[in-house]
Amino acid sequence: MTSMLSTDHLIYAMSPNNAPVTHVADGDTVIIQTCDCFENQITSEDQDFGTLDWERINPATGPIYINGAEPGDLLVVHIQKIDLAKRGVMTTGPNLGVLGDELSQNAIRMIPIHNGKAIFSDTIELPIHPMIGVIGTAPAVDSIPCGTPGDHGGNMDCKCITEGARLILPVNVPGALFALGDLHAAMGDGEVAVCGIEIAATVQVQFHVQKGKHWPTPMLVNDEQIMTIASETLLDDAATRAVKNMVHFLEETCGVDKAEATFLLSAAGDLRVCQVVDPLKTARFELPRWIAEQYGFTFTY
Repeated sequence: MTSMLSTDHLIYAMSPNNAPVTHVADGDTVIIQTCDCFENQITSEDQDFGTLDWERINPATGPIYINGAEPGDLLVVHIQKIDLAKRGVMTTGPNLGVLGDELSQNAIRMIPIHNGKAIFSDTIELPIHPMIGVIGTAPAVDSIPCGTPGDHGGNMDCKCITEGARLILPVNVPGALFALGDLHAAMGDGEVAVCGIEIAATVQVQFHVQKGKHWPTPMLVNDEQIMTIASETLLDDAATRAVKNMVHFLEETCGVDKAEATFLLSAAGDLRVCQVVDPLKTARFELPRWIAEQYGFTFTY
């Protein structure tokens, strides 16, 4: 069954206390409309940052209750389709992003989207790479702002969370209470300006509840790779945990000896930065999927 969820239903924190706005069954598809990370408040390059309501940043649409999802299960989210709005926005300025200590004025860039390109300037057109910045389930106890990443997902800003990928999230509360938002037309690893090309979008996802698996979440599976994603206060710690999560996954799921798994990651895997500008930093470890499949890994969703 396919249903639609509009931007009439926005949350600003992922929380076990959020009331679900819709219930769906395992295997259902939902089409989710999203605002950009500023809740579509920026409409002009001349706009004063002071006019923004900063309590309305990084909204996510939801939450969605998936029937049959119970604490301890995994929620597999198949990202089937992303349709972007016709214009995105980028912002940076003092105390924002990596260069925030060197910038003296706020800057806004409106970026049209046309024929699969982001019109960055009169001379530069960038290929679009639609991806989801905020996507997750409710934590077990605490409320976590949508702008903060964590083991529940959230604002991971991983550019691989795009069409065709399967994101694997923990189910911490009955129904999972899933939500997503903060789409980008394109974003480089690091998101160094504190933004990608922020844009409203419509996202089609399909849900699958997986029981009896104990994988280190969040994880991402696409046709080419398996990824472990980790967020910590320090980037070094996020990188370390992303690596360890992949080793533990190979140990527990594929029966690979710890030393052999470590050799594999060092010889054939890639450790990458997702973002360095959110309250927690996020890293991912990428392993070619065929290697895990050689050790018996199967994934049917």
